[in-house]
Amino acid sequence: MTAVVVVGDAGLDVVARHRGPIVHGGDSRASVTIGPGGAGANTAAWLAACGASPTLVARVGADAAGRQVRAELTAAGVRCAFAVDPERATCCVVVLVDGTGQRSMLPDRGANARFSPEDLDPGLLAGARHLHLSGYVLLDATSRPAGLAVLAAARRAGLTTSVDPQSAALVHDGFLDDVRGVDLLLPNAEELAALTGSTAPSAASALLGAVGAVALTSGAGGASWVDRDGVVSVPALPVGCVDSTGAGDAFDAGLLAAWLAGASRRDALLGGVRAAARAVSAAGAQPSIT
Repeated sequence: MTAVVVVGDAGLDVVARHRGPIVHGGDSRASVTIGPGGAGANTAAWLAACGASPTLVARVGADAAGRQVRAELTAAGVRCAFAVDPERATCCVVVLVDGTGQRSMLPDRGANARFSPEDLDPGLLAGARHLHLSGYVLLDATSRPAGLAVLAAARRAGLTTSVDPQSAALVHDGFLDDVRGVDLLLPNAEELAALTGSTAPSAASALLGAVGAVALTSGAGGASWVDRDGVVSVPALPVGCVDSTGAGDAFDAGLLAAWLAGASRRDALLGGVRAAARAVSAAGAQPSIT
């Protein structure tokens, strides 16, 4: 199996699925579940489900939530290389999911915000082929130095690298400088617009001076791979959306697992959209361990 090191957030998701509008100052009935989440953890769990061998590097609190996250990810086939923060709590994200499956998130990065360069054991890179970094690490000033150090260490070790920008609202002016030299950038359409001013797949060609290739997700519009050889696109799968939480992380994992196994650009995209389709078809951000 392909060994992949994933660096990013790990925590708990409190998912509240509400059918009607939320009543400000009142009660809104919802179906509430609690499970492991965090963009890095989601991608790692989906990589395991797609046949890769992932190691997740993250920072959790010395609390019950951190122990639960470690136990559930381990059961899902993820090797957990966690730093334990003695002061900050494990990350927690409140996810509000409406009747169409679209989500709004209220994140508290907790211990992840104090992720440091020392939290990555260089020995983890020795047996790996690829490093994937969740953009949230770069988008927070407190963890950004660690994200930059991780990418530099991966390049020195000869690994290929990928980054998911994760949040259009948080992408800053220097983000492209942070990811310069990365082999694969994995934005959605909104993040592409934040970086280029356009959601069109062709706009991703403007990023090729900084990164080797771009794999773009456009929701129901499918996905595209953009590199020096041109643009390859595939449609999305026609599935009902139960919960869109973690769909982008699942796409990253499905695409990376196929690409690292030697798949063509088109087949790598298909691997991504299949994983994303599985993700939106069920509640929760990670595949069921059953």
